[in-house]
Amino acid sequence: MSSITLENIRKSYGRNTPPAIGNLNMEIGSAEFLCLLGPSGCGKTTTLRMIAGLEHPTEGRILVDGKPIVSVDEGIFTVPEKRNMGLVFQNYALWPHMTIRENVAFGLVLRKTPAPERNAVVDQVMTKLGIAQYASRYPAQLSGGQQQRVALARMLALNPSVILLDEPLSNLDAKLRLEMRSELKRIHAEAGSTIVFVTHDQWEAMTLATTIAVMSEGALQQVGTPDDIYERPANRFVAEFVGSLPINIIERSDAEPAPLCRWLDGLLAHFALAGAPVASAGIRPEAVRLSSLNDEDAKRCAAGQGTIVDVVPTGGSWIVELDIEGVQFFAITTDSPSKRTGDSIHFWVERQNLHLFDREKNRIAQ
Repeated sequence: MSSITLENIRKSYGRNTPPAIGNLNMEIGSAEFLCLLGPSGCGKTTTLRMIAGLEHPTEGRILVDGKPIVSVDEGIFTVPEKRNMGLVFQNYALWPHMTIRENVAFGLVLRKTPAPERNAVVDQVMTKLGIAQYASRYPAQLSGGQQQRVALARMLALNPSVILLDEPLSNLDAKLRLEMRSELKRIHAEAGSTIVFVTHDQWEAMTLATTIAVMSEGALQQVGTPDDIYERPANRFVAEFVGSLPINIIERSDAEPAPLCRWLDGLLAHFALAGAPVASAGIRPEAVRLSSLNDEDAKRCAAGQGTIVDVVPTGGSWIVELDIEGVQFFAITTDSPSKRTGDSIHFWVERQNLHLFDREKNRIAQ
């Protein structure tokens, strides 16, 4: 188990191009399961590859347990094989001419581990990952999920202090992805290794990580627990990126406000927030209630009214699309809606479910 520190990391691929990573500072705790989350091109894989030693930072330092393994100013660069880190690629990178057993043992062979010890380790990790029965097969004879387990077994056989995973589940179908998420959580619990996991899939990050680091355009947007990221987004980007159904964003305007803006102004006044420098507000669809207010609710909520455009069942819940005088608005309900397309319906929200942002799109504390 090792901690990792990134200090003022910058990565540029040329003078005339924006930096892929710009002044990144981050602490990854010992035995932490950290997910680097963000859209394609945000710099998360580049960050992982710099930790692994496959990329050289342009500036900055990387420390493991307080000792620098990379320091541009000091001319320090520890080669990848000396970092005691295991890396699993997105495309598995298995040797097609080797059997499964030979693939799993490959790193141990390079380390010149004695055969008896090597065989014992290989048997152990293959049994744990449920691939012992495929030992004599070749990668082409296995399914994608089985090949993923082989790649994990090859990495785990080396007993690394840090496990680096670059979107390892992206090539699997939904059922296998679910199985492999459970497998990764079990590996983390049993091995206690520090894990850095790159993904653009927010639900992978939410269900796997102890800590999530959200990135955009080479910059760190927020680091926190899954609950922090979802319930207290630091800015508009995080709020809009995280969530299977996009968050409802209401923009305020100095000009003649749209109906939804007028409702927001009334909402802010209701919650005594009218004087706050609010430029926009976000309301997650699952926080929107679709029913009439009783007297007690009315004291802590503010209601609006819209027309149902569509009702989409998703199995156990329903997505309700509303039209509020030409503005699209979404709600999610676990109760089967009694109203249908074209019907008018009331909606309301509670104060704690209102995310407020200033003109720089940063969160306003309430």
